[in-house]
Amino acid sequence: METFRNTTIKSIVTSDYRAAAVFEKYSLDFCCKGGITVDQACSERNVDSALVYADLTQLAKESRGDGPQFSEWPMDELIDHIVNVHHRYVLESIPFVFAHTRKVAAVHGNHHPGVVAIARQFETVAGDLTGHMMKEEQMLFPYIKALVKAKRERISFTPPPFGTAQNPIRMMEAEHRAAGDELFAIRSLSDNYVPPEDACTTYRVSFKELQQFEQDLHQHVHLENNILFPKAIALEQELMASLSV
Repeated sequence: METFRNTTIKSIVTSDYRAAAVFEKYSLDFCCKGGITVDQACSERNVDSALVYADLTQLAKESRGDGPQFSEWPMDELIDHIVNVHHRYVLESIPFVFAHTRKVAAVHGNHHPGVVAIARQFETVAGDLTGHMMKEEQMLFPYIKALVKAKRERISFTPPPFGTAQNPIRMMEAEHRAAGDELFAIRSLSDNYVPPEDACTTYRVSFKELQQFEQDLHQHVHLENNILFPKAIALEQELMASLSV
């Protein structure tokens, strides 16, 4: 347990990606607000930290198997993974979740007004994430790949028109926090995605879809905030320094 006590949540997940499932279990944010310890996170969420430590300790005893160690991946490969897996998931999921939440709101909104708010909230997060991912794919990600190529092939490096990668990264991180807050609001409105007893099949499916959507976003944001962005900033600083030599 002492191994984890003085380590931030995001560092625990970066070292062992399986730990994400533990933090998801207790609704502890390891992506946008992962720069705190387990004790601090548990205090904020009113969670028994002993339960979290027990699960983490058990996880550490188990073999990691052949799971991906994303912190060791080259940045360009990590970007491709983020786009092909997480961005694609978001874009492909949005039409179905949107249709189901709107249908549930129309049919059950009179007796369960929370579903109306959920439908509106999801419409907001869907629009925000769509624009967010477009900015990443058209501006930030190509620039990070250019940094990687300059380092790998030892070719000249041209500073970007936006000054430094830290400027768009700060914007992306702010948008990550906003999306996380929007989905947490949906979690609260849905009573942690637990449908009422009179919920129909579509009602239950929509809650399951929303839960999966939030879990995927947590993994998605973790890969960017805690692995990709710090590496990109460090590489840019290294290349910038070489220009002044």
